[in-house]
Amino acid sequence: MNDDDTGTPGRTEAAALALRPLTARSIVLSTLLGHHPPRLPARALVRVGELFGIAEGTVRVALSRMVAADDLRQADGSYALTARLLARQARQDESRAPRVRPWGGDWEIAVVATAEGRPPAERTALRQAMAALRLAELREGSWLRPANLDRTRPAVATEQCTWLTGTPGDDPAALAARLWDLTGWAARADALTSALERADTLADRFTIAAAALRHLLSDPLLPAELLPEDWPGGQLRVRYAEFETELRELLRQYLADESTRQAG
Repeated sequence: MNDDDTGTPGRTEAAALALRPLTARSIVLSTLLGHHPPRLPARALVRVGELFGIAEGTVRVALSRMVAADDLRQADGSYALTARLLARQARQDESRAPRVRPWGGDWEIAVVATAEGRPPAERTALRQAMAALRLAELREGSWLRPANLDRTRPAVATEQCTWLTGTPGDDPAALAARLWDLTGWAARADALTSALERADTLADRFTIAAAALRHLLSDPLLPAELLPEDWPGGQLRVRYAEFETELRELLRQYLADESTRQAG
């Protein structure tokens, strides 16, 4: 039940979903991460902020700070993502349209060559790489997942691990349920999908869509044979794509109107 029964996510629902509040920085970042190519004129980013009640000056201050923090680069009145955030956009794109292949039952297994004595920075970098590759840790130094994804392994993963292919002796569906919290992931995906369907303001949809995209980054992208029935990943992707199309059309219309005004 919403706080106001209007169909938009109320404060109670927002708290339950742990939605991050809208800020000028989050609006700019989410807009560029969802835009291809990830470059927009300052006036377009200002307009997005205005759609959510954020003043032009506040957006422009956020843009300056993001350039100083190396989140954005600025040229000719436009702002674009830097290399670090381009990598994040690539991960988000993959989560929305994963490159999968038919699964024959094999699993990819990574065994860390030197599980002990590695500097903390190396351990952290490897864990981040394994999460991006959507592997789960069975035990210290042993990572695995079904071999159904096509993606490139980064150097940190190939240099620190020995990679094998095998078939676990355990029931694969039971093993997958042990490695990933499939029930928890599905419950949050259902809640986000439902919230997106009910939201009737752009600000609500933007906030929920940003949370949905973050959630999709943690989708293990397992073969259908290993997933519970009615897995909600596909439906959440559809709802997010609908919102992205809506926002892109709003920006296109605004920029077209702005160009017409300037020409006149």
